[in-house]
Amino acid sequence: MLGLPETAGPLPHKVLVTGATGRVGRVLRRKLAGRYQVLRLADIVPLEAGPDEEVCRLDVTDPATIAAALEGIDCVVHLAGQAVEADWTVLFDKNIMGVANLFEAAREKGVERVVFTSSHHAVGFYRRDAVIGNDVAPRPDSRYGVSKVFGEALGRLYADKYGLAVACIRIGVVRPRPEDLRHLSVWISEDDFARLVARCIEAPRYHYLMLYGVSANPRAFWTNPDADKIGYVPQDSAEDHAAGLAERPTGHGAVTALFQGGYYCAAEFAGDPSQVD
Repeated sequence: MLGLPETAGPLPHKVLVTGATGRVGRVLRRKLAGRYQVLRLADIVPLEAGPDEEVCRLDVTDPATIAAALEGIDCVVHLAGQAVEADWTVLFDKNIMGVANLFEAAREKGVERVVFTSSHHAVGFYRRDAVIGNDVAPRPDSRYGVSKVFGEALGRLYADKYGLAVACIRIGVVRPRPEDLRHLSVWISEDDFARLVARCIEAPRYHYLMLYGVSANPRAFWTNPDADKIGYVPQDSAEDHAAGLAERPTGHGAVTALFQGGYYCAAEFAGDPSQVD
């Protein structure tokens, strides 16, 4: 429970974390250990249960495994799927149909809330000199970003039509420390990420939230109005690690430096940057 407020004992929540063997899943596994009555970890990769954990297999393309993983769960934190840019076939299977399978199974199983991990790449083509909130139109910077916009929209549908409480987190980058100049604007520490997810799980009932997964960075690209609704107060700042950081080199340095999505914007870029305003 490092980095989270101590509790007298496990909280009564019954939580499923999908994609538990991934980079971010491993962070939550460490930080949320022992915090909830049930912490069930699921992945397509085999898992071995630690103390106070349950584990199961989950394949987002197989609705039966999702339904089994959700049995008895009241909140799911959905990390599973394709985590980087890929071709449409991969993204369709994992991030379109996979997310649709997850939300539908949650509805059928009576899950109360879904925490959907989106990405700042859903808005990556906003310029770096623009500070944006959660009310702007999507501007995905990649096929991956498009798939995250789909998940956000699906979450809105399931909140409005079916009454699920849905929190979408547009994650910046979860790392122990920022690794390049852009990270000074988009970084979220591992502790702050655990704090944010815990507030999404534990906060009083909400309808639909659009959050940015970011620490208290003075250079942040985003305001985070929905954070106040759940009591998320980041404790870390990328600025503490700013010394010596440089822009990540790419084949399209000017494009990388212009837009919030960085090298995701630069990859395959063949347009006119002046028209992307």
